[in-house]
Amino acid sequence: NSNIIYSYRTMNGIYNFFNNVGKFLSLFWETILSLKFFSSSIDKILSQLFEMANRTLPVAALISLSIGAVLALQTGIQLSSYGIQDKIGGIVGVSLCTELAPVMAAILMAGRVGSSITAEISTMSVYEEIAALKTMDIDPVKYLVLPRFVACLVALPFLVIYMDIIGWLGGSIVSNLNQSISVSFSSFYQDLSQVVTFADIASGLIKAIFFAITISITSCLVGLITQGGPREIGLSVTKSVVASFISILILDYILTRFLILVGLL
Repeated sequence: NSNIIYSYRTMNGIYNFFNNVGKFLSLFWETILSLKFFSSSIDKILSQLFEMANRTLPVAALISLSIGAVLALQTGIQLSSYGIQDKIGGIVGVSLCTELAPVMAAILMAGRVGSSITAEISTMSVYEEIAALKTMDIDPVKYLVLPRFVACLVALPFLVIYMDIIGWLGGSIVSNLNQSISVSFSSFYQDLSQVVTFADIASGLIKAIFFAITISITSCLVGLITQGGPREIGLSVTKSVVASFISILILDYILTRFLILVGLL
């Protein structure tokens, strides 16, 4: 009996996984088709962009400054023991723009923005506002999903560049002030400019685009399929954030392998 129950749960889990993937792809395709209504949704898109910037920029600055500083501190001390601390600018630069900034920006976006999107849309679902929109012949995808999808697609790449710059600044400050490293600003940025290429920056932006699609569609989907009472809103937010985090980490590995194969990394 225990084997039967285990097999049933396994099959049920596999079914739910592929069912959710199907729903994700279906909503993504509907959103792509609704892009023809882009011009009529500009005001909503700009409103979403402002909210996303307000929620993420201050925290992103603190995170990227800290990451750049710690990365420079740990790396610089190791490099100085070999007398090659002047190479720290390139290491900090490449690490941030290819991996740390895209992933941390995506996690921040999922936690701060994705959770908010899910909470808002799931509240509308629970209190039957989505059904009211359909009754009034208003497409929920066009009205709710499209503005958030486009705004996230625009905001996340810019957030990555913002975190790159702040992180480089943090790394250069620590490299200059720490006596164990003692690398001047000019040496730091000279090495950074020589090592960091357009392909490195582009790889981070490519990751950001895929992360933005995943976060926006996942957050909206979980909100749209929420049913039950107010308690389900909190559960939906948790599901959305966890699903986004897991998707980001898996997608990061897949994209990194792909970018290495095509020669961008």
